[in-house]
Amino acid sequence: MASAIAGEVIMRRLVFVVVLVVLAIAPSVFASEGVHWISLRDGTEKARTEKKPMIVDFFFGKGCPRCESLEKEVYENPSIAKKINDDFIPIRVDLTKKLSPEEEALGNKYEFKHDCLLLFLDYNGDIVKDTAGKRLCFLDKIDPEWFIDYLNMVKASSGK
Repeated sequence: MASAIAGEVIMRRLVFVVVLVVLAIAPSVFASEGVHWISLRDGTEKARTEKKPMIVDFFFGKGCPRCESLEKEVYENPSIAKKINDDFIPIRVDLTKKLSPEEEALGNKYEFKHDCLLLFLDYNGDIVKDTAGKRLCFLDKIDPEWFIDYLNMVKASSGK
């Protein structure tokens, strides 16, 4: 009888520890959701089907100040990541790898010269211009609050 009680106590403690571990891990899993990037080929097809504008980020990643700043201050911001995932088709082109013919053609169309570039395209693949008729171009940093306003403008300008 004593061994049965001891076994029950151990089982309760084990369940308690498992619950604590799950509760400790869960917030970080949901917080690190981030932007759900897809390929150019899949993204352009999805944009046409869903009639959503695209964000196309030609990026290098680690070692690039612009890419690291965007990742940390913009794309990892939960409200911005949610807005991008909900309202846009997020496409990433990895400039550290050999580009596909479609990626190369899109980059050349906007004179990227194999450097970082962030494009906002409508679902037909045409550049979305801001209310002054200019396209977004920045060198180093983006203010997250300003970027949210810009995303709202792009969404409105793209017809959806």
